[in-house]
Order: sequence, then structure tokens, then C-alpha cells
Amino acid sequence: MSEQLTAPINRILPYSVVDGPGNRVAIFFQRCNIHCAYCHNPETQNLCQNCGTCVEECPGKALTMDNGRVRWAVGKCLECDRCIRICPNHASPKVTQMTPEQVFEKVCESLPFIRGITVSGGECSLYPDFLEKLFTLTRKKHLTALMDCNGTIDLSWYSGLMALCDGVMLDVKSWDPEAFFTLTGGDGKNVKKNLLWLSQQGKLEEVRIVYAPGCVDAEHCILGIAETLGPKQTEKVLLKLIRFRPFGVKGPLSDWPPPSMEAMAGLEALATRVGFRRILIL
Repeated sequence: MSEQLTAPINRILPYSVVDGPGNRVAIFFQRCNIHCAYCHNPETQNLCQNCGTCVEECPGKALTMDNGRVRWAVGKCLECDRCIRICPNHASPKVTQMTPEQVFEKVCESLPFIRGITVSGGECSLYPDFLEKLFTLTRKKHLTALMDCNGTIDLSWYSGLMALCDGVMLDVKSWDPEAFFTLTGGDGKNVKKNLLWLSQQGKLEEVRIVYAPGCVDAEHCILGIAETLGPKQTEKVLLKLIRFRPFGVKGPLSDWPPPSMEAMAGLEALATRVGFRRILIL
């Protein structure tokens, strides 16, 4: 008997207007393959190590140890997120293993008030088989399916998944390989490959750059993206320039100053000069 297909789900937002066009269900997967210094939801980076640090600190007694594993009683949870704030492992005990069918059931609860779903994380592309099954289910309800991902996994490997995916919102963390590694601990070569491949497939929904001064080579990102895409695709794609804010950030960037609006305007001007026509500053 084959093992049931599941994935760790951090949370499901029944209605979101910031995760793609229209009103959407946003599904956040647990676990990421890179660790961005500016990550605003670091509790999604790792799986729970069952260290028990959070158990005694839970004011609602919603967390217990059971045979060496942390258990979460959702009915007792006060949603104070103290467990997340004190976790030493960038994880969360409030993660649920779900099947594609179970996630689909939650999606259907938001019908008919949504246009589609967006899968995020963590890093959703770590679960391609799960996504392919989920997207197959949502397509039957005529819902669009978008991926919000970091691009470090070569998406061209997953032809079945990408045939069902309506678009990808791609993060470009940094353009310089050394700067990318310093910022994320990972390798950014597939980000550039995905950027070109997705645009060729008509699947590049938007490109995003989070600008943290001194950490992100945003100017190089803008120039590199435009050069990679070429003039026609550069004109078409939505470029989001996101102003770094330290909310939720742990580690050395937790008190890092955000860029000025003048600096953001300078990036917008550069993007306009190299051919971007759809630019949004957030």
C-alpha cells in the first residue's frame, strides 16, 4: 500500500488580496531550503525539532510533549504566538500534516468568493508532487493556481506541475552569487534560469526585490532581470520593489534600518530607464 501524500502546512488564509490578483486563498507550507537574513516569517523555515522549549512557556497549555514530540491542541491555543517568538530553531509547533484533498476542502470553504489559490511558504516548490495534485483539484473548480517561490529549485524539471500552474511570483534575493550566499546561505543560479524559462513559458506572474540597504544589490538585480528577460518581457512583467521592514525578522537584521522613500524612488527610476513599465513600490 502506497504511503499517503502529505505536506506540512503552516497556515491557510481563507481570504488574501496581497498574494496575487483578486481575492485568493493563501496556503503557507512549512520548511525552506534557504534562510534569508531579512525573512519576516522565519518560523516557516524549519520543521519542529521537538526540543520542548515552547511547551512550558505556552500560556494556554495548548502545547504538550507526547512520546518525545510536541503536540498542539488547536482548541486551547490563544494565538499569542509566544511559541514562535521563543523558538530557537526558526520553526513552529503549530504545523499540520495535510493531504492535498484536505487542503482542497479548506479552499472550497472560501467559494465562491475567490479567484484562485496561491501557494507560498516557507518554500512551496519543495513539494512538487503535492502541488500537482492540489492544482489538479483546484482546476476542476476553475480556480487559478499561483506559486510564490524563491526560484532556487529548477521548475523546468516539473512539467506536470507547471502545466497546471497559472503563474509564478518569483523572488530575486540578490544578483551577485556571493551576495546571494551571504544573504540566504544558498545558491541563486536557478533563480536566473527560472526567470528566463518562466518568461518563455508565459508563466512569470511577477518579479519581486526586497531592498535592504547594504544587504541586497537591488540595482544589479534590476539590471540583471531586464537583461535576462529582454525588452518585450521586461515591459510586460510586474516588478515589485519591496521596502525592507524589520517586522518579524530575527537575527542581525532585526534592527536594520529600512531604506528611505527617496532610495525606493531611485530604484523605480532605474527600472523605468531599463524598460520596466509595470512597477509597484511596497
